[in-house]
Amino acid sequence: MKTYLLLAAAAVALASPAHAALSSAEKKMVATVDAEAERSILFLEKLVNQNSGTLNIEGVTKVAEMVKPEFDALGFTTVWKPLPQTKRAGHLIATHKGRPGGKLLLLIGHLDTVFEPDSPFQKFERKGDQGVGPGAADNKGGVVAMLAALRAMKAAGTLKDANIEVHLTGDEERSGDPIDIARADLIAAGKRADAALDFEGLSVEDGRDMGSIARRSSNSWELHTTGKSGHSSGIFRAGVGDGAIYEIARIIAAFRTELPEPNLTFNVGLITGGATATLDADAVRATATGKGNIIPGVAIARGDFRTLSQEQTVRVREKMQAIVAKHLPETGAKISFDEGYPPMAPTAGNRALLAKLNVVNKDMGLPQMAELDPLKRGAGDIAFVANDVDGLVGLGPSSRGDHAPGEAVNLPSIAKQAKRAAILMTRLSREPK
Repeated sequence: MKTYLLLAAAAVALASPAHAALSSAEKKMVATVDAEAERSILFLEKLVNQNSGTLNIEGVTKVAEMVKPEFDALGFTTVWKPLPQTKRAGHLIATHKGRPGGKLLLLIGHLDTVFEPDSPFQKFERKGDQGVGPGAADNKGGVVAMLAALRAMKAAGTLKDANIEVHLTGDEERSGDPIDIARADLIAAGKRADAALDFEGLSVEDGRDMGSIARRSSNSWELHTTGKSGHSSGIFRAGVGDGAIYEIARIIAAFRTELPEPNLTFNVGLITGGATATLDADAVRATATGKGNIIPGVAIARGDFRTLSQEQTVRVREKMQAIVAKHLPETGAKISFDEGYPPMAPTAGNRALLAKLNVVNKDMGLPQMAELDPLKRGAGDIAFVANDVDGLVGLGPSSRGDHAPGEAVNLPSIAKQAKRAAILMTRLSREPK
């Protein structure tokens, strides 16, 4: 009889749900997300079908108007903050006050996409488990996953005690200027928060969900070189020199050989030169004039570099400046920098958050998430708060083809990510500050 009972108990254990380790409230959250899966997809379709390219101020504002009532219904206090001084639409900020003394969670996402109104890629299309459309993944799918998680917490009774501040920026894909104004509210929120969760997309490698605890910076540079113009028969002679294009070529070649180091990438995206050379107001188009028998008097190049820490940013910038300063004969050069998105370095605090997420994975019966190589993650808004608060990236759904026509979100991953987020947020919110 004893042997029979042991075998029966083992059979029950094997037959138990994969998330048997979850509390009753957490099981309720899982069930709620599953029950509302179709609702989430339909709301995603609505958001995607409203164009919200970063420069489409009216479109971004309309998406905010669609999302705002969702937070209102959950008991959040919502504020739309227009930012005309940055030539962008603005940000949606939603705040939920829970129990005093609990941790404050900062949730980050964005309303804009890279697809402006003149893009031919405009509408949502459902293809089996794929939702194809502009911003379906980046980041409207993330916003939908965030809302699904919060609705699940509401249904399970765990939202009422949670202190949460949501920042949905309207210019993540092309931040407004000046950046200190464009990100002032987010930075201030980071100083208040105890943990930051970024709802951009989940990274998947070889079928395995990965944990992201770091993002690299996005810094741009612009290089101008000058030389003595004249007849090409005199080039390289004393008093004539090498000309502006040889000087810019020297610098770029030195970047390629002298700059490489771990976690750094650098690129030349645009170059021009000749007797005359100019860039347009957006610095994305160039015009030049010149002839083969005229020594070029001017050259211009633009590019970017990406780093994993602020210390690396400073070091690389100084190395680039030193290279620029070693002029060829009778030439000059100046380089300027625009540090757009700061880095989010991997820290012990970020790893501790990933460890807590992996406890959630274990209790849900999901595989553990290893750390994603930061080289495989681009820049993002969470980096603006990374020096002030521990954070995790990738709470949104998985996808393919982001930023290109055909961008597609994996629809079942919206529910999976919402469940993970709801349980993680509930557990974090119950921890003391």
